[in-house]
Amino acid sequence: MDDERYMELAINLAEFGRGFTYPNPLVGAVIVNRGRIVGLGYHKKQGLPHAEVNAIFDARGHTKGATMYVTLEPHSFYGHQPPCTKAIIRAGIKRVVIGAIDPNPLVNGEGVKQLAEHGIEVKVGVLEEKVIEQNEVYFKYTKTGMPFVYLKLAATMDGFLADEEMKSQWISGPESRILDHRWRGEVDAVAVGKGTLLHDNPRLTPRDVYPARIPERLIFASKLDFSTDFYVFDTTIVPTSIITSDTEENRKEAVKFLEKNVNVIFVPPDEEGKPDLEEALKILGSRGVRSILFEGGAYLAGKLVDRNLWDKIYLFQAPLFFGNGISILQGMRRNLKIPVKARIKKIERVGNDLLIVMSNERKNY
Repeated sequence: MDDERYMELAINLAEFGRGFTYPNPLVGAVIVNRGRIVGLGYHKKQGLPHAEVNAIFDARGHTKGATMYVTLEPHSFYGHQPPCTKAIIRAGIKRVVIGAIDPNPLVNGEGVKQLAEHGIEVKVGVLEEKVIEQNEVYFKYTKTGMPFVYLKLAATMDGFLADEEMKSQWISGPESRILDHRWRGEVDAVAVGKGTLLHDNPRLTPRDVYPARIPERLIFASKLDFSTDFYVFDTTIVPTSIITSDTEENRKEAVKFLEKNVNVIFVPPDEEGKPDLEEALKILGSRGVRSILFEGGAYLAGKLVDRNLWDKIYLFQAPLFFGNGISILQGMRRNLKIPVKARIKKIERVGNDLLIVMSNERKNY
């Protein structure tokens, strides 16, 4: 029980680095000596000391014979920081409890091996599921090279994200929008479809919060038959990329966007002539995009769910009823014989809205 209690504390410590550690994972560490906590640490930012080293420094020499609880396997190679395994060995720590093995090929069990070779007792897998979920972006990208896909939806109680005239601002309340802006500052990119661009003219930047970073903005559009007179095409501060079908017409239209320093990414069209979403995600992953928050619209959301390209859904349900309008997953083509299944992870009240967090049951990593 003590192992789980101290690992829970390490997990909570790791959360202080959320959004700031990119591209490194979130890691927390706790050092316990003779039943007392003597050191606490978490990884704050790439290039700065890791959680284990911070905890050892915090312990002020009270580490000999102690136990360290660390959420992720200590790294064992020279990168931006020297190996944490060496710091642990030098500190005289005699037992290390690890939440999960680091999937990085440069680590992946090597850290455990180095510690064991120096006579340190190692225990692995304490609250492993929680640690992996905390680092879901890191685990998926490391194993597959594909971005982790978050899908944010805001709907009425009867399942519509806009009325029949495509009016949707604002369905969710101010507290929900603040939460959404915080999420924007924790991902690599925020994405919408062409319809959302034309109807809402969104900025797609985190506002009214202190963001960990400013994400790239992505626009998915099958045709580039629209002007550059939208907020997202001001790239003086935030980069923007358009993902579009690779056609001769789009390559001609792309010139006006390139002149405004907007990136245009051409991907093969799918059977409907729209940019193939799976290919788009592969290309974005190869460019270092590890996480994407999709915020609309209904067609794009439906396609992501229909083709099993999503990982986690944030669904805000507001106490409103439209009776008719645009369904939140307009692009889906499935029927009741082949439903898409999700696992509910959390349900909570946010202001006057209901937030339902769901994960994909058919993970491919």
